[in-house]
Amino acid sequence: MQKQNDYDNKRKKTLRWGYLFATVALCVFVMFLARIVILQNTNVQEIKDDYINNNYRTATLKAARGNLYASDGSILATTVMRYDIYLDFKTIKDTVYSNNIGALTDSLSKMFGKSRADFRKRFDEQKKNKNQYYSLVKGLDFDQYDRIRKFPIFKRGKNKGGFIVDRNYKRELATSEIGSGTIGIDNGVAKAGLEGAFSKYLTGIDGSRLEQRVNSSQWKPIDYWKVNEPVDGQDVYTTLDLRIQDIAHSALQKQLINFEAKHGTVIVMEVETGKVRAMVNLRRDDEGNYVDAYNYAIKDNIEPGSTFKVVSLLAAMDDGFIDENTTVDVGNGIWVYAKQRITDGHGGGTYDISDVLAKSSNVGTAKLITKYYADKPEIFLDHLRRWKLFDKMDIELPGITKPKVLTPKHKRWNAATLASIGYGYSTNINLLQLATFYNGVANKGKMVKPLFIDKIMQNGKVTFEAQTQVMVKKMASEKALKMMTDALTKAVEKGTGRSIFTPNLKMAGKTGTARFEYWLPGPMKYRASFAGFYPADSPKYTCYVMISEPNTAKGFYGGTVSAPVFKEIAGKTFLKTPQNVEKEMLVDKKVNLNKMVEPNVKVAVNNKQMPNVVGLIGKNVIPQLENLGYRVDYKGVGRITEQFPLEGTTISKNQRIYLSLQN
Repeated sequence: MQKQNDYDNKRKKTLRWGYLFATVALCVFVMFLARIVILQNTNVQEIKDDYINNNYRTATLKAARGNLYASDGSILATTVMRYDIYLDFKTIKDTVYSNNIGALTDSLSKMFGKSRADFRKRFDEQKKNKNQYYSLVKGLDFDQYDRIRKFPIFKRGKNKGGFIVDRNYKRELATSEIGSGTIGIDNGVAKAGLEGAFSKYLTGIDGSRLEQRVNSSQWKPIDYWKVNEPVDGQDVYTTLDLRIQDIAHSALQKQLINFEAKHGTVIVMEVETGKVRAMVNLRRDDEGNYVDAYNYAIKDNIEPGSTFKVVSLLAAMDDGFIDENTTVDVGNGIWVYAKQRITDGHGGGTYDISDVLAKSSNVGTAKLITKYYADKPEIFLDHLRRWKLFDKMDIELPGITKPKVLTPKHKRWNAATLASIGYGYSTNINLLQLATFYNGVANKGKMVKPLFIDKIMQNGKVTFEAQTQVMVKKMASEKALKMMTDALTKAVEKGTGRSIFTPNLKMAGKTGTARFEYWLPGPMKYRASFAGFYPADSPKYTCYVMISEPNTAKGFYGGTVSAPVFKEIAGKTFLKTPQNVEKEMLVDKKVNLNKMVEPNVKVAVNNKQMPNVVGLIGKNVIPQLENLGYRVDYKGVGRITEQFPLEGTTISKNQRIYLSLQN
């Protein structure tokens, strides 16, 4: 009985202690939970600000930028890996350090050419301070990195040798022949050149990683944390042909040096596709070297001078005012028009139309353009609009300028302005736009957009392939285009470009010698140009050469300064080559002639004089004029409210007649 009582007493005592312990444990657990709840809802931001944000950060892992290639696959610009080396002295055991530091400093001394003592002094100091992120060296290439990581201590890796590697990317140009002015940049702030143009393709998707603070200015990556890997950019193949680029670069540089010029530009376009095969921009730096640092081809608007005569005279040829039999008397090469003195530098007399171009006659061009368009300058200017010479070109390269052409609405327009435009002044146009116009002439009137991109590839697969884009389907009549091509060919064979004539390669082109800043005191400044295409009978390439501010004592005419550059490029590339009316009036339209119901009126052209057709029904007049051999451009329906040429004007077969119609 006594034993039973002792057992019961012990059992009760044990249970009491058990209940007490459970109660205390429960209370502690409840307090712990309460504390967690309090922490989560009261000072989370404080903890985050005071500890986490101050000691950890998410760092960006930059994606590798895609490569920029020439059309043949040669690299123009590439992203290379660079290695920055840091040391964590805290993780290096004292015995490892003391046993190997001599061999390590010896290896570093041989690699970097600094004394062993210098390395030993620095390392001992960092070891004493237990620096966990000491910067040893930055910007190593792979071979250097592969060498240093095998040095004593370092070969033990990060956890035992304290060897920390930070990888980053650097953009490098692969050729000195194409510099920053053409390849350009995209540094996140400014975009220029090919790099800026295709940045949306070249730029990859950045990744991220977690880093821990080491001290006030240093952070180190936490390798075991999940890393969001970056996605590299796509590879862009440009249209540039390195062989042609090199030929153009060499020819231009040589001539710039010969004539001590300030800067120069060459553009070479493939006629059929519009692909820009070479674009060279060189300017003289402070040390007298010629460098590619600014893209004059697209960023500068200039008064082109005589190369613009091709634009002016093609308009008159297309309108039928000029044919093979057209002549103009330039007198003694001096003509005063609307109080403006216009002069020629090449003789005088009576020129046929090919001579006007071949001898680059300012007087002849001005006389022809003012004769036919003085009363209706908008008719002439509408040709320029149709040829996109009023529009900013829609190309990938950033920074291209918009042309500036004076019109009758401008406050600076006067009676002499049209004449100035005719021979290349009172207009400001970039060279790429002018080259595109010449390329259209070479391409039988089909003006195509300049292309700088060939294709885009990613992981070995083509993701985009550029197609030729037509800007103007037909610039002018076949007759006008042939007449212009013949005249440009004659300019090389017998005119101002005859210095580059060779029977081995038929070339067509136009010289240009433009004054600029002529309103300022001091010596006259010139731009010498040559624009054309080759072979003339079956054009493959269009080339525009401009050299600015040559030494006038050595020469300044386009035929002397720029034409030889054209000839060298043509020869070297081809040797390896297989053989007032509104704009809407110029748009081809079909008029619903059923809306015109009045009886027909007979229209006659007597003695080649333009009849008066104002007030007549377009339905009756248009077919008659076309049947008589004239080309009619018209706008609207109903009666003719305006005509050009005016009544009594001498007209010729195949001439273009403009009519405005309104009900």
